[in-house]
Amino acid sequence: MNIPHHYPPELLNLLIKTIPLLFRSKKDVVTFFHGAGVSASHLADVREKVETAPATINKYEIVRQILVRMNDGCDATLQQRREVLKRVVEFEDFSTCWPNDQLKAKGLVAEIRRVIDVKDPFSRMKQEQEAERKKRMEAEKRKIDELNKKRTKLEKVKGDLYALFPEKNRQLRGSKLEGVLNRLFELHGILVREAFNRVGDAGKGVVEQIDGVISLDGDIYLVEMKWWDKPLGTDEVSQHLVRVFNRNCARGIFISYSQYTEPAITICKESLSKMIVSLCTLQEIVRLLEKEGDMKDFLRKKVQAAIIDKPLFYRLFRLSCGLDKDPALRNGNRSRS
Repeated sequence: MNIPHHYPPELLNLLIKTIPLLFRSKKDVVTFFHGAGVSASHLADVREKVETAPATINKYEIVRQILVRMNDGCDATLQQRREVLKRVVEFEDFSTCWPNDQLKAKGLVAEIRRVIDVKDPFSRMKQEQEAERKKRMEAEKRKIDELNKKRTKLEKVKGDLYALFPEKNRQLRGSKLEGVLNRLFELHGILVREAFNRVGDAGKGVVEQIDGVISLDGDIYLVEMKWWDKPLGTDEVSQHLVRVFNRNCARGIFISYSQYTEPAITICKESLSKMIVSLCTLQEIVRLLEKEGDMKDFLRKKVQAAIIDKPLFYRLFRLSCGLDKDPALRNGNRSRS
């Protein structure tokens, strides 16, 4: 017997035993059902007997007749049955009972509560809702904990990156930068397909080049970073453009400690008809870390500018890096940065 549609026998019998004890008079019993929303058609003949011939019916018979009618009502009386149960299990003022019935009434109400908790799907639903609420709270807490952990790791990455700027040892700086970039990409959910490999080129002064491959939104990017003390020219960017061009469907990303010369930017712009290439500076990444920005969104905007705004690529890059605001860099000045 499904409780949402009927009172099962055990519960029905408990209600028949309990409700008569909760009230001293027959009229109070009828009033209880009326207050619970029981329809007038279910109460009419019982009410008439109570008013005209009270000796012909007792409280237990009143309760039995009304509950059986409600039980036979199925879905039509579902809300009424719900309300009757609610009022019984929430009953607290036992002063309405006859003194000798109070303890027995309390015991029966407690038993009904137990039966409801065990068998009533609505009570189980309430428990499931509470469990779901706790589950959501736990998930939210885990989310907050993960965000805090990520923030802590990002702060560590930021500190480690900042510590590289005064570092004079090229080998040590390159080795540490490799780990910093790996951690930075991974923290932002960017798949690192290959570890960054440091390559030194002593023939061109201070060079810290880190080559790597990352995956972003299903596209493969060849990444190259140079830590130079002067803006990168066409020779430097062309080497990476060739590597990208020779790999089918690959894209390119430059990350430079220094700025880029205007000819270097121009050649990258011209290459956009054959491949997607994005120019970044370490300054932009530092700015991103300071603002707690998202690396994925940053790279997506860079790529979008390259794909959609090809004629404006040169201007957009200069604005994003602040080149137009720095007179020393407007003409691709190759002095020490």
